[in-house]
Amino acid sequence: MTRTLLCILLPLILARPALAAGPANLSAEARRGEKLVALGGCNDCHTPFKMGPDGLVPDMSRMLSGHTERIEIPTSSRLPTVWLWIGAESRTAFTGPWGVSYATNLTPDRETGLGEWTEQEFVTAMRTGKHRGSGRPILPPMSWGTPTRRTDAEVRAIWAYLRRIPPIRNEVPSPRSAEPPPGVAQGK
Repeated sequence: MTRTLLCILLPLILARPALAAGPANLSAEARRGEKLVALGGCNDCHTPFKMGPDGLVPDMSRMLSGHTERIEIPTSSRLPTVWLWIGAESRTAFTGPWGVSYATNLTPDRETGLGEWTEQEFVTAMRTGKHRGSGRPILPPMSWGTPTRRTDAEVRAIWAYLRRIPPIRNEVPSPRSAEPPPGVAQGK
């Protein structure tokens, strides 16, 4: 079983683009958080991608800053039922049956990122799937299976790391709900 899992996961891990080294002088807890962010694939959605000489690569000058505020995404189209969602070229915006969602700015910017959040709000958000722990739902494609299986110590380590990365001012748009299909009553 372990060998089979390794054979499946190894090519996926090796295919992931190399990311720049994180901040220097991290505490042991923040260094653990840095590893958990990498293993959790947080950069895959929260770091905008750009076109490089060999295709799309993460724009590490905008690491974990979420969907770029100046890029407009068209309203969700009705997808055939075989499609769950479609991602934008930047890999920070997604459309599906819920509407359009945007990857959040995870940097410690006080106006547009997590700079005003408390550690407990972050932990609660990761446990409940609610913005700041009690607000609107955090939308797909954010996977709730992985964060809810993390221990509180692991989530706090991620928080410690996110507090140490460079703040980037980037006002991510609010999500947009999809119109219900014809013949479906709203609010029921």
